[in-house]
Amino acid sequence: MFENNLWTMEPVGRPENTIQGDKYRFTLLTSCLIRMEYREDGKFEDRPTQVVWNRKFNPVDFRVEKKGEGFELFTDRMHVTYAGGPFTKNSLNLNAVGGQNAFGAVWYYGEKGDNLGGTARTLDGVDGECQLQEGIMSRSGCSQIDDSHSLVLDENGWTQVRTGDGVDIYVFAYGNDYKEALNDFYRLTGKTPMLPRYALGNWWSRYYAYTEDSYKALVTRFEKEKIPFSVGVLDMDWHLVEEVDPKYGSGWTGYTWNKKYYPDPERFMNWLHDHGMKISVNLHPAGGIRAFEEAYPAMAKELGDVDTEHEAPIDFDITSRKFLEAYFKCVLHPEENKGVDFWWIDWQQGNITKVPGLDPLWMLNHYHYLDNARDGKRPLTFSRYAGPGSHRYPVGFSGDSIVTWESLNFQPYFTSTASNIGYGWWSHDIGGHMFGYRDNELALRWVQLGVFSPINRLHSSKNEFMGKEPWQFPMEIGEVMKEFLRLRHQMLPYLYTMNHRAYKENTPLILPMYYTYPAEQVAYTVKNEYEYGTAFIVAPVTEKSVQGVGRARTHVWLPEGTYIDFFTGLVYSGDREMDMYRDLHSIPVLAKAGAIVPMTEEIFGQEADRNPETMTIRVYGGADGSFQLYEDDNESNAYLKDECVLTDMDLKWSTGRFAIQKAAGRLELIPQKRTWTVEFWGVKDTEVTVEVEGTVVEASKEYDEALGCLKVSVPEISATSEIIITLGAPELRENDVKTQVFNLLNQAEIPYMEKVAIMEILDKKISNAAKLTQLTAMHPEEGIVGAVGEILTAIE
Repeated sequence: MFENNLWTMEPVGRPENTIQGDKYRFTLLTSCLIRMEYREDGKFEDRPTQVVWNRKFNPVDFRVEKKGEGFELFTDRMHVTYAGGPFTKNSLNLNAVGGQNAFGAVWYYGEKGDNLGGTARTLDGVDGECQLQEGIMSRSGCSQIDDSHSLVLDENGWTQVRTGDGVDIYVFAYGNDYKEALNDFYRLTGKTPMLPRYALGNWWSRYYAYTEDSYKALVTRFEKEKIPFSVGVLDMDWHLVEEVDPKYGSGWTGYTWNKKYYPDPERFMNWLHDHGMKISVNLHPAGGIRAFEEAYPAMAKELGDVDTEHEAPIDFDITSRKFLEAYFKCVLHPEENKGVDFWWIDWQQGNITKVPGLDPLWMLNHYHYLDNARDGKRPLTFSRYAGPGSHRYPVGFSGDSIVTWESLNFQPYFTSTASNIGYGWWSHDIGGHMFGYRDNELALRWVQLGVFSPINRLHSSKNEFMGKEPWQFPMEIGEVMKEFLRLRHQMLPYLYTMNHRAYKENTPLILPMYYTYPAEQVAYTVKNEYEYGTAFIVAPVTEKSVQGVGRARTHVWLPEGTYIDFFTGLVYSGDREMDMYRDLHSIPVLAKAGAIVPMTEEIFGQEADRNPETMTIRVYGGADGSFQLYEDDNESNAYLKDECVLTDMDLKWSTGRFAIQKAAGRLELIPQKRTWTVEFWGVKDTEVTVEVEGTVVEASKEYDEALGCLKVSVPEISATSEIIITLGAPELRENDVKTQVFNLLNQAEIPYMEKVAIMEILDKKISNAAKLTQLTAMHPEEGIVGAVGEILTAIE
């Protein structure tokens, strides 16, 4: 049990990369990454730890100059000075050179530097911001991971306490080469595995005492309303809670289905599976297995030393391998056989165990993940963050946030910054969990963030007034929620490819802006803006709409280049900061010119778990671009052997040529035939030619003037055919400023004559700067000048 078939461990560093004395050992992993150890007994650790699994990197060119009891070590990227003796800031320092940091960086032992932050164990009870643990990215150019106190893994994969005392740290001296640092961090600690495809769809979750009938009615209503969900999460009321006799303790921990609510759990879960939903159920395991549990006799028999006559409780002992193996075999596996797909490990009971330094949360995450992969399926767990290395066990549950605008405003930054410690698959309580207040716009903006988050899981507490069902909200809010939830499933082909990129290229779905633009000061100030895969820059709306304007203001930085709004089709020129204003129907999602985004219209039933027959490819004009669509069987670990299908797509903007190349790989994994629709965004209307396998074919063409979208529909063809679409005269659209401003003013709650005056200013034959000056002089409602100005100056 607990076999590791997902990662390779090479914990012993290269001898040729090692400088060692009686009490110290320095091991170069790369020219920027070094392990530094000091032990009085000279017994150094070569086993994998809870954090670090691989130390055998490539050979590194370096030289060493002996200096008294210490030495100086040089690579092409760093200079280490060690005076000998115990590590102190006076005896040990490092200078980083090269990289993006033109002035280099100096690190002294024990100093933290200007760390850019990592993530936190939980958002439980957080109303707004919370303090983050450190990541491996630092503006000063150097950071460290202290691995001195983590446990080690023996040859059987079980944890062992280190003996003795000492220092075991890893210093990252990458300057501002953040992507290189993250890549080597994953190499050091183990890759983020791929998620099963269904995990990227919408999740329905609520702390609520559902019954089999009420849950079925809910799912049926979702289907009727055409609202797709791929995961159903049952909070703790699936098991006996209030019905537990007080002599056994509270009902917080439990493993026995409440038959009053679910008379036949297997029947219920089969029904959910038939309706395209996977099932996760909640665990609060700290209370152990007590005598009222159905699994108690089997556990007692397996362990062999339980006083069943007096109904002695079986303590939850995470430090005992015998207990843990019995726990999975007797308690959890039977429920998985009934239909549970993965477990929500909701551990809240602290980090104290019989073994000093052993955090039970790490143990639960590690062994749950390995166990969930035991039958060759792609594993999934849902749990809290347990420190560096937790990225190996996705998905993360961030905890019970308070329902306020302040909480929402923190979550985009919290999510993207987690990439600084490699944690790319956060799942938040979208909409907030508890307390707070009712604000319909807040609920909508949170759902919109969720759609452009790693995982979109709607959740709330048991309060009857806190349901997240779209029909609980006013019609305009609820309808937009539905559209965004559908959009999430439409984006699955893109998201699944980014899922593979996260594994293959060690690049999380969401990255802070400074990863790609480390030399730009502004990239560090737009904390709520992030890159969303290869195509998009996203700046979620986290503030209430401006009174009178009817739109919410979001501060956005656009790097140099051309960008096209995902929702409105408005074209923007970059290399500037600006305020963007969005009504309830959209948030700032800017596609880079040349971006290619595969989508689908198949969003219901089993579609979240299979490769679609209908593909809609969004192509954003203005520059060359390429994309490689990744597909596989969506559920096994065959991706580790590159068993997949790859479809290359590329755009040559100057000639207007867009090509979908022949699919290559294990073609039996994709449908034999596909229907393709290609949408060119941000372009003028023009003639098109469509070729399939070199033969010109008839294809329908539509042009949406308001969006600047040219839509080309190709008849159903073999999924492996090459398609070439050529635009007759490729040219970016000109923004229809007058129509955009009219639509803005039409909904604005300002005096009618003021609207007329603004439109008259727009008609004048003067510069945009002069128009804005006159508009400002009118002293309209706050935000009107900014909202009109955004449209006027979108293209500079």
